[in-house]
Amino acid sequence: MNTHELILDGTKILWHRKRVEAWRRGDRISPITVEMALNRSCNFSCDYCYARYQENVSTRLDRAHALAFLDDCKELGVKGVAVIGDGESTLSSFFDDFIIYGKGLGLSMALGTNGYHFHATRAERILPWLDYCRFSIASATREGFMRIMGAGPVAYMRVRSNIADAVCIKKGDNLPVTIGMQMVVKPDYAAEILPLAYEAVHLGVDYLIYKHCSDTADGAMGVDYDAYADIQPLLKQAESLSTPRTAIRVKWSKMNAGRHRTYVRCYGPPFMLQISGTGLVAPCGMFFDPEYKDYWLGNIATERFFDIVTSDRYWRTMTLLGSDNFDARLCPTLCHQHHVNTILDDLGSDDSIPWPGGDPPTHLNFI
Repeated sequence: MNTHELILDGTKILWHRKRVEAWRRGDRISPITVEMALNRSCNFSCDYCYARYQENVSTRLDRAHALAFLDDCKELGVKGVAVIGDGESTLSSFFDDFIIYGKGLGLSMALGTNGYHFHATRAERILPWLDYCRFSIASATREGFMRIMGAGPVAYMRVRSNIADAVCIKKGDNLPVTIGMQMVVKPDYAAEILPLAYEAVHLGVDYLIYKHCSDTADGAMGVDYDAYADIQPLLKQAESLSTPRTAIRVKWSKMNAGRHRTYVRCYGPPFMLQISGTGLVAPCGMFFDPEYKDYWLGNIATERFFDIVTSDRYWRTMTLLGSDNFDARLCPTLCHQHHVNTILDDLGSDDSIPWPGGDPPTHLNFI
C-alpha cells in the first residue's frame, strides 16, 4: 500500500456507482458506511470534542444489541463499519468481540480511538481485523496534550507508547492495517502543529492528518474559521515533512470551506449513517442533539437495525433531507456528509455518473 495515495480529503462515493444509480432511481438503498460508538463514555476531556453537544437519550448498547446490529449490516449490504463516534469505544466491555465478529461477517472494520486503552496486548488481538486504526491526538508535547486533551501526564506517555507498539506490531506481523494519527486543529493550537508532524515521522505511522474543528450551527465552539488562514504556512510546512513511510496531509477543502456550503439539500445520509453510543440512529452525528429529534431514525438498543433502515419513517426523513423543504445551510458546520453532498449536488438529474478511473482506492468501504 502506498500511503501517499490514501484519500484523506475527499470521498470515495463515485466508486460505489451501482449504489448511487439505485439511489437516483429512487430505490431504498442501504448505507455503504456506518460510523458509530459503542458507548458514550470517555476518559479524556478534549477541548475540541463535539460530543458535549450530542447528549441524547438514556439507552445503552449491550453485546447482544451490538452483534445483532452487525448481523443486520451484513443482511442489508452495508460494507464498512467504523467504530468512531461520540464515545471512546475501547472502554466498552464487548469492543474486541464487536470488531472480530464484524470482520468475520465480511464487513470492513475500522477504529478511531484516543489510544489510552489500545495497549499492545489488545493491538495484537485487534489490528489483524481492522482496515485502519486512527489515533486522535492533538499534541506531541506533554503540556499541549494535557491542555488540549484534558488528560494527565500518565496518559500522555501511555498513548505515545501504545501508538509505537501498534506500529511495531503491524510491521512485525506484516499486517495490511493502516495506522494513522489525526489532529483536530483550532487556530490557537498553532504551536502544536510542527511538533506533532515530527512525532508522527518518528513513530513511523502511515499518515498524520490535520483537520478542521467542526462547530455547532450557532457557533458554540467559538471556532474562528477566518483564522485558519493565519496558520496555513505552518500546515504547509508540516506537509513538507512527509517521508516515503509517513504521509502528512491537511484537509484543506474543509478547512478552507469554513461555514460555506455550495449545496442546500443533504444527499449523504442514505450512503453514510451515524449511530450514537446510546444506539440512536441519525442522519448525521450533529443531529444526535434533541434539538434535531424530528430527524431521529430509531435506536438499535430497542429496534433491529434492519427494521429501522427498511421503515417508512426512515425513508420519509431521507426524502425530506434531499428535498427543497430542507436547508443544509442551517446545519452545524462541516459534517461527515459534506464531501458526498458536494459531489452528488454537482450531478444533474440526467447526468451520467462519472467513473473516477484507476484502481479502487484503499479503504473503499469507508466513503
